[in-house]
Amino acid sequence: MVDAREHDPAPMPVHARSSYGLSLELKPLSDLAAIHRLDRDAFVAMLGGVFEHAAWVAEAVAPARPFARVAELHAAMMDAVRHAPEARRLAFLNGHPELAGPEARARAMTADSASEQGSAGLDHLPPEDAAAFDRLNAAYRERFGFPFIIAVRGRSRAEILAVFEARLRRERAEEEATALDEIGAITRMRLDILIAGTGD
Repeated sequence: MVDAREHDPAPMPVHARSSYGLSLELKPLSDLAAIHRLDRDAFVAMLGGVFEHAAWVAEAVAPARPFARVAELHAAMMDAVRHAPEARRLAFLNGHPELAGPEARARAMTADSASEQGSAGLDHLPPEDAAAFDRLNAAYRERFGFPFIIAVRGRSRAEILAVFEARLRRERAEEEATALDEIGAITRMRLDILIAGTGD
């Protein structure tokens, strides 16, 4: 059952992008019910950028609407990722930028990734920290075949580097599961930016 607190559907924000890139400048919709009133294409345009370069996640859950809570919508999206074919899941993981990596230096990340990395100060590293991230990024990708992924908001550079070092010692299956858990944290925060007034 959809949340009964119905409001007039909000117009599609002017910052929405045809490439399904999500921007933190997007105006939140009034509630989850407004999301459900969007047609399929508008739904995908609105939520397609929540998962990095993966509009297919929003496409996968669009037919399952309505969801009673944001938590249920997010759980369905994560379920689509976790149950995707292995090749697609690996491509999805590889669509994420390295921390303080070449995409960051070239300012080629999505607005959300840039904001998230910037919140941890990863966009202006001292040389010794930049060298440490370069070393760890290369070692991690060589070991696991995808970039290190962590929800950086609220974490210091020192904490991120310590977690980075620790996770390099894991087995691949465990590390892929952790990467998906971290993506879950990142994408839930992004959904909460877009959808207001529904609780959890």
